[in-house]
Amino acid sequence: MLFHLLAVGDVVGDQGLSFLDRHLRSLKKLHAVDFTVVNGENASGVGITPRQAKDIFNAGADVITLGNHTWNRIQIADFLEDNPYILRPANYTSRVPGRGWGVFDGPRGLRIGVMNLIGRCEMDSNFENPFTVASAALKEMDADLTVVDLHAEATSEKGAMGWYLDGRVQAVWGTHTHVPTADVQILPKGTGFVTDLGMTGPAQSVLGIKPQQAINRFLGGLPARFEQAEGPCKLESVLFTIDTSTRKCVSAERLDIRE
Repeated sequence: MLFHLLAVGDVVGDQGLSFLDRHLRSLKKLHAVDFTVVNGENASGVGITPRQAKDIFNAGADVITLGNHTWNRIQIADFLEDNPYILRPANYTSRVPGRGWGVFDGPRGLRIGVMNLIGRCEMDSNFENPFTVASAALKEMDADLTVVDLHAEATSEKGAMGWYLDGRVQAVWGTHTHVPTADVQILPKGTGFVTDLGMTGPAQSVLGIKPQQAINRFLGGLPARFEQAEGPCKLESVLFTIDTSTRKCVSAERLDIRE
């Protein structure tokens, strides 16, 4: 039996939320998607509010993953405690609200494990080692299929995680850099992998923000609050097809929509 899982890149701002709402349900129907994981940590630009999380669920997400901006909108803390379908990175060092992984009911009685991790290269050294945390979590997860979102800056760290978990999980994808990579593949032991999904939001932008603001920053201009870019949007995602009898990924392909 084949199981179709869709992983959607970081949703950026109101434009990304609106575009997700307009297109995700039809994309799922077109490709017979069984389960959908959406990274939502940039839904408010930096961070996510409970209302925005609800909007992502209403658009068609089964699980939301987060990243380094989890606490930029601190009002999400209680929501993380109350709703098991939204995950923050499992390898925070201190005791923080919420959970980093979960096992969810999927179609046909399948138990779907989803794990959210954050990288340490060029990020925050106070995070625990995502590799050892991943191994420890897998020992506790009673799931038929398991997938992992590694929110990380370095492509090398994401690639290493894919190979580290090859054969132990069914899919590993990277988020955070908002730029889709061209290395969608199936690793030797049957794990689907891509270094970065990309993003959902303004297409004519620098990672979702107005290009002029990014230019100003690199020219040494005065810092300013980032503003979301306007204009046409895009949705970037990867569809992983998993054989539930062998527990191996048999296909991985990009599914991208652009206005």
